[in-house]
Amino acid sequence: MTALSVAAALGGTLVGVIGFAMSYSTLAKVALSWGFSAELAPWFPVGVDASIIAFLALDLYLIRKDTPWPLLRVAAHGMTAATIWFNASSQGAIGEDPVKAASHGVMPVLFVIGVEAARRLFIKKAKLEAGTHTDRIPIHRWILAPVATPRFYRRMRLNGITSYPEMVKRQKELDAYQQWLKRKYNGDLDKATEDERLPMKMAAYGYTVAQALAMPEEQEREAELRAEEAERRRLEAATRRQLAQKRAEAEQLEADGDLEETRARVEGRTAQARAHARAQVSAAERAAELEEQALETAVLAEARARTAEAKRKEAEEVQAQAAAEVRAAELEAEAAQKRREAAEADRIATAEAEAVQTAEIAEARRRAAEADKAAAETERAAAEARRAAAEADRKREQELAETEAARAAQAHARQAEAEAQKQASEARLRAAEAEQRAVEIEDTAKMSPRERAVRKVARLAVRAGLVTLGLGPSEIHPALCRVISIADVQRELAVSSTDTASKYRQEAAELLAGGYRPE
Repeated sequence: MTALSVAAALGGTLVGVIGFAMSYSTLAKVALSWGFSAELAPWFPVGVDASIIAFLALDLYLIRKDTPWPLLRVAAHGMTAATIWFNASSQGAIGEDPVKAASHGVMPVLFVIGVEAARRLFIKKAKLEAGTHTDRIPIHRWILAPVATPRFYRRMRLNGITSYPEMVKRQKELDAYQQWLKRKYNGDLDKATEDERLPMKMAAYGYTVAQALAMPEEQEREAELRAEEAERRRLEAATRRQLAQKRAEAEQLEADGDLEETRARVEGRTAQARAHARAQVSAAERAAELEEQALETAVLAEARARTAEAKRKEAEEVQAQAAAEVRAAELEAEAAQKRREAAEADRIATAEAEAVQTAEIAEARRRAAEADKAAAETERAAAEARRAAAEADRKREQELAETEAARAAQAHARQAEAEAQKQASEARLRAAEAEQRAVEIEDTAKMSPRERAVRKVARLAVRAGLVTLGLGPSEIHPALCRVISIADVQRELAVSSTDTASKYRQEAAELLAGGYRPE
């Protein structure tokens, strides 16, 4: 086989080269005679013969890739026919000398025959490798059995049987089975059962005798398998239903547990809120009591301090008055002394007047006059001291009256402050009670934490003085923003996000616009 392959390859190559060379020389001369230029004439045979080689090579390549295109083969054969015609007619009319024309046209024919042989070999090998090769029915069978062979061929092609010997084997088995069945029933095939006649019926569909006879058992087995599969699916469906039911029960139990947990958590929060409200009320009451006690203590302490201050001032005034009285007494004593000295001087002057000259008497009178003047001045000083003491007494009494009025005003202010603080405590107590009632109402309504927070902001706004009567929905939000700030919402609700606080305030405005009025 190797030697034959080498000989075929060498011979085919030699024939192709010789044919191409002869065709090239002939077609080049023909091109010159047809008016081609000397430069283009040598390329004419190259274009014609090279197209044949290119088309056949491309056809073989596509066959090798299992993507044949018949148009390539038609084009190659068309160019081959043209080449044969060009070569045969190169020596003149073909009818004038047919032998000479055939000698020029035979070489391209040999080349195409070699290529077709290679093509056949390639197709055969490709089909063998792909498993799609179909044996041809020998020609003698068509001749010897012209009626049965078409049915034979039809069964091969319709059932995809590519091996002719395999098809012959199947036909022999069918004929042998049919003869055995006739012998069994004495030539009357109608007595055979349906299962026994299956090979003849199913032969047209590509079944062998064994396959046809095994079909009922296989179908029964497949029916059993289908029944088993159906039963398995039914059991799986029942199992899935049971699992789904169990899972639903588990989810229900879990939901019940979650509900109980939520109820316990809500009750805990409710109890905590109530305890917190009671603690706030108690704290407010205690704060009010402490504020009242502190106020009373402050008032008493301030009253004591003012009393001590008044006593101190009174003591200072008494001391000043005593000092003035002592000074007046001293001045009066000095005046009395001066009067005594003047009287003594008058007495001396009178006594001396009797015994001394007029000049001496005059001197004595002058001194007496000076003494009287000094006494008068002393009297005036004493009077001035008494007047100052009286003025000091008046001022002291006026200061005492002002002090008493100030004390009364301070006592009244503290009483008013205590009353205001008491009212504030009562207001806080009422607010705590209202908050407690609101929490109880929200607990009863089972509101979410967000709804509770929004309602708390609305209550804060109302307690802060927001009046929504007569305001439209677009006017409530700016009014609420004026009385409640973001910081107030964050502080009251213990949230750190300003965005969350702003949303709470916006929703509170919408709630108030919708007619919500806290009790």
